[in-house]
Amino acid sequence: MAITVRIPTPLRRLTDGADSVETDSADVQNAIENLEGQFPGIRERLIDDSGELHRFVNIYVNGEDIRFVDGLKTNIKDGDEVSIVPAVAGG
Repeated sequence: MAITVRIPTPLRRLTDGADSVETDSADVQNAIENLEGQFPGIRERLIDDSGELHRFVNIYVNGEDIRFVDGLKTNIKDGDEVSIVPAVAGG
């Protein structure tokens, strides 16, 4: 099942400059693993040592924050759009 993953600017050096990539997956965690296979190093930018999403990274499936759904186990289906969004902080 083909899904589109939107890549934020800070991670595009890992995707050869691509702002979006396609992958096949049934859930967000598997999509990240598939991306790691295509673009080594991307997983460590998204997932911490305990296997959880870094607190400064937000992932949305069709505009819905996965933290309010099933986290990394959030289901995705053909045609869905997954957006990786780094948290913005400042003052």
